[in-house]
Amino acid sequence: MTDTREIAPASTALVAAVRAGLAELADPRKAPDMQRYMKSEMPFRGVPTPERRALGRRLFAEHPLSDVDAWRATVLSLWREATFREERYLALDLTGQRRYAGWQTPDLLPMYEELVVTGAWWDFVDEIAGRRVGPLLQAHRPTVTPVMRRWATDPDLWRRRTSIICQLGAKEDTDTALLTGCIEANLDDRDFFIRKGIGWALRQFARVEPAWVRNFVDGHPALSPLSRKEATKHL
Repeated sequence: MTDTREIAPASTALVAAVRAGLAELADPRKAPDMQRYMKSEMPFRGVPTPERRALGRRLFAEHPLSDVDAWRATVLSLWREATFREERYLALDLTGQRRYAGWQTPDLLPMYEELVVTGAWWDFVDEIAGRRVGPLLQAHRPTVTPVMRRWATDPDLWRRRTSIICQLGAKEDTDTALLTGCIEANLDDRDFFIRKGIGWALRQFARVEPAWVRNFVDGHPALSPLSRKEATKHL
């Protein structure tokens, strides 16, 4: 789903600084291996994660954004106009900046949905699901829970994976009814990322509620061998 609301002007200075900073740090020797590992059609600059994150911290401090509309527009500009994968990583880094934590509301769900669907790979989706959508769910259950239930049955596998793994960090606050519903809606799916996601979600919850997970696994013989193996890894 593309966010069709009117987009405020992005911070062109920050966008330009990100691109220039990545170009300066680029290592063409590393880029092909990074692209090959990630099975990415979009090329890499060859900037390792620690260097990219350090660049982001510096540039985000040097180019503060005045309001949520400018912040959101800058994220979307970096994402939509990216020619190298690290630009999209920095867009995600920008969404996680502590100084903008107060802007994290359910109003951002259309933006995160766009990033999930157009990112369409685990490196993007898992970050969004666990560290953006998950906290929104914890803070705004009445609004976000119905969205996750819809995503659990969506034709797009990355929306479905997001619904399954969005509670990875919830621990004892996990909504077991939601987790159950999202998993049961995908039990017959043969996709690796769905089956792996189901196992991952159950394995994480087993850290705080092992008996619940054991009962769930025993009560769902239709779980794939992969999901079952992941779920019971530490039981």
